[in-house]
Amino acid sequence: MTFIYIAQIVVALLLIISILLQSRGGGLSSVFGGSSTIFQVKRGAEKFIFNLTIVSSVLFVVLCLAPLFI
Repeated sequence: MTFIYIAQIVVALLLIISILLQSRGGGLSSVFGGSSTIFQVKRGAEKFIFNLTIVSSVLFVVLCLAPLFI
């Protein structure tokens, strides 16, 4: 049971870091229509971080639900 909690903390930190590393340009100006963004394909490290975010978020949800079934 302790392993699940430690894994939760590690995955949560990984999720936080991967979310913060993702770069989105524009800031608040894009929220109010200040700039038009064009669809861009993710390549290289950006794609890896994006996939890492998805995998770590799914893993975090699974680890959060795991104590309910053990």
